[in-house]
Amino acid sequence: MVIMLIDHVRETFFLHMQVGDPVDVTITSPELFFTRWASSICAPVFIFLTGMSAYLYSTKYSIEKTSAFLFKRGLFLVILKLTLVVFLWTGKYPPDRYYLQVIWCIGLCMIALSGLIYLPRNFQIILGIIIVSGHNLLDEFKVEAESNFFIPWAILYQREVFDIFDGIDARTSYPILPWIGVILLGFYLGPWFAKNVSPAIRKKKLLKAGIIGLISFFIIRYANFYGDFPRINTGEALTTFMSFIALTKYPPSLLFNLSMLSIGLLLLFLFEKYEDNKLTNIMANFGAAPMFYYVFTWQF
Repeated sequence: MVIMLIDHVRETFFLHMQVGDPVDVTITSPELFFTRWASSICAPVFIFLTGMSAYLYSTKYSIEKTSAFLFKRGLFLVILKLTLVVFLWTGKYPPDRYYLQVIWCIGLCMIALSGLIYLPRNFQIILGIIIVSGHNLLDEFKVEAESNFFIPWAILYQREVFDIFDGIDARTSYPILPWIGVILLGFYLGPWFAKNVSPAIRKKKLLKAGIIGLISFFIIRYANFYGDFPRINTGEALTTFMSFIALTKYPPSLLFNLSMLSIGLLLLFLFEKYEDNKLTNIMANFGAAPMFYYVFTWQF
């Protein structure tokens, strides 16, 4: 939540310094690039932890009650995004354009999960891995605006702008298909945080998974054949490294999610290891009421 605020500050106070893409190494300063790169961890970890939290909820209630809760909470987030959050973002209502961003995405992922939790556990992890690792095969598949499937596909995968009514349109900033894979992974790994799992075993699993994920990321990125746009050698060490870690967030590529979720797992390991640390206790306060914190920050 604190890292997220850094990016919101950039968007609020540096609107006069617009760039087309803050992780485009050909046009972006290293300072802006690494600020934006650091904040990229927020969305995947938010959605991953949403899935994990849904699993922990399901340990207390029936699958039917869990499904109903996820559906209602997801629908609430979608409505909240289309009303209050849009107003806070634009300063007027209705806006000229609805930007369907992270709150919208989390809401729709929760609605999707409300049905997917009925799948057998092995199917959940297989489907999650297939979506996260395989969706880049759809990158070149485009649906034209004339098609009846244009808007559904834009919401699901193709980042687009489409008309709603009376000169008002919407932009699908967060196509949801890859994120559904992320929330499934979080739901499947939820047992790691169950009460009957010792902290030592949990830390071991988090550390192992995080390291394996990062090693896999470096191997795939170095091979430069799949999972995102090809990296480039600029002839200069810093920008070449920036190109190596410059990854696609909209929609999130395999390499984007692989790197950010792996870092997230390692951070969970560190927070668990140093859970009585004064800094982590302070930081925990910002995560205790994430929706209030998110909405409150837009007041400034």
